[in-house]
Amino acid sequence: MTLFELPGPTPGVCDDPELMLAHQHLMKLDPNGTRFSRVLRDTIDQLLNGEATGRYDWKTLFKTEKTHAGTLVEINLQREFEFEDGIDMDYRIEGIDVDCKYSQTYGSWMIPPEAEGHLCLLVWADDYQSRWSAGLLRIKREWLNGGTNRDMKFTIKAEHRNKIIWLWKDAMLPENVLLHLDPATRARILIPGKKKGQTRVRELFRSVHGKRIGRGVVRTAAQQLDYMARVREGSKGRARPALRPEGIIILGDYQPHRAVARALGGPVPEEGEFVAHRVVRARPEHVGRPQAEIGGELWVVAQPGDAVEAAPQLPDAQESRSENA
Repeated sequence: MTLFELPGPTPGVCDDPELMLAHQHLMKLDPNGTRFSRVLRDTIDQLLNGEATGRYDWKTLFKTEKTHAGTLVEINLQREFEFEDGIDMDYRIEGIDVDCKYSQTYGSWMIPPEAEGHLCLLVWADDYQSRWSAGLLRIKREWLNGGTNRDMKFTIKAEHRNKIIWLWKDAMLPENVLLHLDPATRARILIPGKKKGQTRVRELFRSVHGKRIGRGVVRTAAQQLDYMARVREGSKGRARPALRPEGIIILGDYQPHRAVARALGGPVPEEGEFVAHRVVRARPEHVGRPQAEIGGELWVVAQPGDAVEAAPQLPDAQESRSENA
């Protein structure tokens, strides 16, 4: 299983050698889609700018911000994969000009007239569905709807979207945790106030267990420049030491923490992510449940009926960085 449980690329044969060359190159750069997926997650978070605004919902973006999303996706993909600048289009991939088009609405890619005859990298991501897709298409005029909008841009006819050669189709986008919480839990976390960042971060990890929590979520909860410090060991008010008496551990992307996450049988935090659990010491009645050794004792993820007991001190996070760092 890959990191985000991604489906494989579309099977089938394409008689466009340049398209297949670009397809193969992209798959070689990112065989599991994890880099691509992370770029999309980070780009959406960049637009939401939760650190400054507290926003977590695409619908709260201004129209101009939504319009700018395509440009940011194009830039951030080029930065991640180090694509060369194109001659006529956005990129050159394996010496082939490729245009990049992003839409938050599936099928609504806006194709300019000058893209006709060129390859387009078509990208879609939806934060509400936690899904994304990316594929390649050689633009042919007969496959496009007429350019009746002000910019004379076209869209791909629905009956011709099957011509797209997918890199990844309906893959899992790293979850926008705040967006998908029930309203009561979200309100309990996102209390208003300029000096409530530490309180919000503590409540985030008190309330959300067994899920990957990305840095964008922590940034939005903290609304502070030093948002990651709100989680780490240190003063008693920080999330890790403050929640330990409640039996809660916060695993980060360091190798010792990831080993604990695996042993507990839950999701494993990747770069810039956290996973929180309430834990209890393993007892005879816990036989058969995943157990992790922490501080010389065995621990399991607590069930609702388990009494609260203080959580152990986690392994030193500085011993080893994540294998993905």
